Amino acid sequence: MTATHTPHSRRALGSLSVSPLSLGGNVFGWTADEAESFAVLDAYTAGGGNFVDTADVYSAWVPGNKGGESETVLGNWMAARGNRSEVVIATKVGAHPDLKGLSAATIKSAVDLSLARLRTDYIDLYYTHYDDESVEVGEFLTALDDLVRAGKVREIAASNISAKRLEESLDFSAREGLARYVALQPHYNLVSRDTYEGELADVAARHGVAAVPYYALASGFLTGKYRPDTPTDSARSGAAAKHLATDRGLRVLQALDTVATTHQVEPATVALAWLAAQPTVAAPIASARTVAQLPALLAMTDLTLSDAELTILTEASA
Repeated sequence: MTATHTPHSRRALGSLSVSPLSLGGNVFGWTADEAESFAVLDAYTAGGGNFVDTADVYSAWVPGNKGGESETVLGNWMAARGNRSEVVIATKVGAHPDLKGLSAATIKSAVDLSLARLRTDYIDLYYTHYDDESVEVGEFLTALDDLVRAGKVREIAASNISAKRLEESLDFSAREGLARYVALQPHYNLVSRDTYEGELADVAARHGVAAVPYYALASGFLTGKYRPDTPTDSARSGAAAKHLATDRGLRVLQALDTVATTHQVEPATVALAWLAAQPTVAAPIASARTVAQLPALLAMTDLTLSDAELTILTEASA
């Protein structure tokens, strides 16, 4: 197996320096309780990771939760470990049930609540979770710039935004001398390439915006644990199983198996390495509900796929 970088190699997102695998915090306080979440976070950082992704809405969809549970777990963990300065925390604004949208007032209320739950006085990377086209880009960018100037946020980023609005946002920041988006969080993986590839990726490349893809493992489908005629017990099995019904999904599984066997790694490792090798991608996001799921994810930092292997995967997923 060829390794061109250690697990401690870092990628630049503006002034931030992040590990090539971002740990998804959507499971904290949902399918992973606080003790399990702490164990996963400990193992991730011990394995060289420093980049944790959450949102103020996680996990409002769970009965009995109201949003903010993931940030609370993460804040408790950083307080317990005393390691705030060693981790890069990304969270998001705009989708919490009580604070939807991107008006300046919403952003300013939401950030203080996130800071309180995270038990910190700054957020490293603050995303607009979903674009809010009822708000001019100038309004939310000015509000975000105010947060950067106040020291509450270090860098800003966008998730779920169109190429047109991303370009408009970047142009506005440049023209007005405001904080600019340094990262973009698109839905992007081996079985979902259409949202990102093309116009959105072109804007990102042209402006030097790094992509941090979510659903990097397609809700677990790309781990290879979902197979035709194999029942699995998982909160996400419905989302993953839909890919089994497509020719593309089955072709991708076969290609992942082929490459994984060559390197003696898990399919998940290969899927993440493919994503990491794509233009503009800085760090795919993947979540682990248990410590046992983590080694396959962290292994992607040591796996460099050959051009031929990348081609096999890219063609299977076309």
